[in-house]
Amino acid sequence: MSTSIRDITRETLERPLVQISLDLTNNDEALRTAAIAVEAGADWIEVGTPLVLAEGLHSVRALRKEFPDHPIIVDLKTMDGGYLEAEMMGDAGADAVIVMGRAHDATIARVIEAGEKFGMLVMGDDLGAPDRVAECVRLEQLGVGMVIHHIGYDHRGMHPELGLTPLTDLPAIVAATTVPVQAVGGLSIEQAVSCPEIGAPIVVFGAPLAIDGESFSAASGDLLGVLTEACARVHAAPIVYPATS
Repeated sequence: MSTSIRDITRETLERPLVQISLDLTNNDEALRTAAIAVEAGADWIEVGTPLVLAEGLHSVRALRKEFPDHPIIVDLKTMDGGYLEAEMMGDAGADAVIVMGRAHDATIARVIEAGEKFGMLVMGDDLGAPDRVAECVRLEQLGVGMVIHHIGYDHRGMHPELGLTPLTDLPAIVAATTVPVQAVGGLSIEQAVSCPEIGAPIVVFGAPLAIDGESFSAASGDLLGVLTEACARVHAAPIVYPATS
């Protein structure tokens, strides 16, 4: 099992971290892409939702075996049956699971209960919330250890004229919460690298950098070179939180 991230806080983060999101549909590609990402300097490995649907617990176990020292994040996007879903992933070796803020309070509480039993970090995702700042505050109050500010893939694609980006509300969310914050949703490399300076120091790389967002297969080209440079830039970025009174 990797070093526990269950009790991660803003204060314990000594430098920004890189999370590779494996939004793929088979274990072979996932393991190959994860190996490249780890060589490039990625800190955390995410079992993306497509991989959860395609390979489920088999993928969590395979990644846990292959990368015993890297935290495994499982993007379950749990909406119900919170304890069972989280328990299954914890038993398979996951270090963190993701529950949706749009779920009932009871579901979030049950995921947190399973997280406590298995030593997992519970991450709360604000996707679809009409008031994203309020949603992240609510998630922290319910007890999640990290909040994810997420502008969805379909929503961005259907409304390209709006230029939707998680960077819009990110400063307000960081200021309104005290747990670590992560920003997800169509960020370019430059935008992702800027996140630590806005107070969101755990940076996710997936589509379109590492994963083809249309086919959900590994990206072509010099993935190792691009990821190595991106990881180095993230690790060197300063973490800046809003001043507190």
